[in-house]
Amino acid sequence: MSDSAAHELAQLLGSGTAGDLIPELVRQGLQALIEAEAAVALGADRHERTTQRRGHRNGIRERLLSTPAGDIQLRIPRFRTGSFYPSLLEPRRRVDRAVWAVVMEAYVSGVSTRKVDELVAALGCESGISKSEVSRICQGLDTQVQAFLGRPLEFSRYPYIYLDATYLHGRDPARRQVISRAVIVAVGITGTGQREVLGIEVGDSEDEAFWTAFLRRLRERGLSGVQLVISDAHAGLKKAIARCCQGTSWQRCCVHFTRNLLIKVPKGSQDMVAAALRSVFVQPEAQAVEPQWEQVITMLSEKFPAAAALMEQAKEDCCLDPNLHPPPWIPPNWGCHYSSWQG
Repeated sequence: MSDSAAHELAQLLGSGTAGDLIPELVRQGLQALIEAEAAVALGADRHERTTQRRGHRNGIRERLLSTPAGDIQLRIPRFRTGSFYPSLLEPRRRVDRAVWAVVMEAYVSGVSTRKVDELVAALGCESGISKSEVSRICQGLDTQVQAFLGRPLEFSRYPYIYLDATYLHGRDPARRQVISRAVIVAVGITGTGQREVLGIEVGDSEDEAFWTAFLRRLRERGLSGVQLVISDAHAGLKKAIARCCQGTSWQRCCVHFTRNLLIKVPKGSQDMVAAALRSVFVQPEAQAVEPQWEQVITMLSEKFPAAAALMEQAKEDCCLDPNLHPPPWIPPNWGCHYSSWQG
């Protein structure tokens, strides 16, 4: 550290502005790295006489960089011949990578560009960030997401696939308004129990055509080895699975079925019925699922005939085929719902 830099730090520590110490430490650390890189590029340090010198300095240009420690002013050396730009900075980017990540996270969470500017200012970056800069930052995020969603799938086998959909509000560029749109998701499980998001798409509704096109794109990317598909009983989805996943079994999602069943039961008895149905899904042996299902039907028949009838109707859809021999990390009748595959 130079004598002038040590003097500046001593003044900060001895004054009432010790809160400026961290930004100053960051500035001096980055500036030291820039000076060291410039010395390597020239073959000599400042004012150093050496036979390895390949050029000379010719002033500086200032560069404002926004960091989590606040805005810091850096000095980039100019050369008499040739150009120099430090590798720790990126051309046309005045935002540090950490702040860059904060902006992306805020964007994904639905924070408006105006509030992103306020967030960046709250981090100590008084210069803020413009709407156009937020959009430019997030274009890089879109590229990464599309690369992930379009990656090849032929290098892994996914015996189990969970399909689900939800509806979220989003801005439609064509209509220039916020509307409710369907977001469909495919989650695959490898032979070792690793869960992976295979695909996500957004559409106007989760009809058969939308699901069919989605599943065909998964097959085109190399999806293979599927033995069981789990989803809700949506008619369009079931038809799409039958069309695109020939040779695989289908099972009704236990989470969605539980919701369907509880609608048939008075609110005061829903906890009891849910507990009884849960006893089916926690059986340690696949062969024990069907007998327990029948026992729950018998228990519900007297007081809740509508619920018992629904269970009788959905028996084949919900009871896992014992011949599939699920591995130990897949509990029988495991639900496809988001809350299930987050666990």
